[in-house]
Amino acid sequence: MSPARPEDAAALAALHALAFPPAEAWGADAMRLMLEMPGAFGLWRPAEGLVLARAAAGEAEILTLAVAPAARRHGLGGALLAAAMQGAILRGAVEMFLEVAAGNAAALALYNAAGFGEVGRRRRYYASGEDALVLRRDLAS
Repeated sequence: MSPARPEDAAALAALHALAFPPAEAWGADAMRLMLEMPGAFGLWRPAEGLVLARAAAGEAEILTLAVAPAARRHGLGGALLAAAMQGAILRGAVEMFLEVAAGNAAALALYNAAGFGEVGRRRRYYASGEDALVLRRDLAS
């Protein structure tokens, strides 16, 4: 995996568009802005998958995790998630949060297997009207 940098924004956006419905895919400007936020970091495997996260004041958040359809079911999602958790720990985070579509069974299975648990729900969060589940994991253990 390679660090994701703001100059990778166009390639990251193209990869994100493969993994998400058009209404949820982030463009190059959004990718660049996310990576330029204080505490933000990203990792990616070109043409296969990416994770963007940020850490501040002891907390971390997965901003997005995307795996291209052709690269799914080979452990890349878990590897990206583990790398983001490690990056958050190195930045002083003791807990991590993320949001996931309530109906995304594959992502929920990944996050549950990694020890994330539901701590909230954002009603009609996504453009489709679907709820988002807020998940949390302790990083200190």
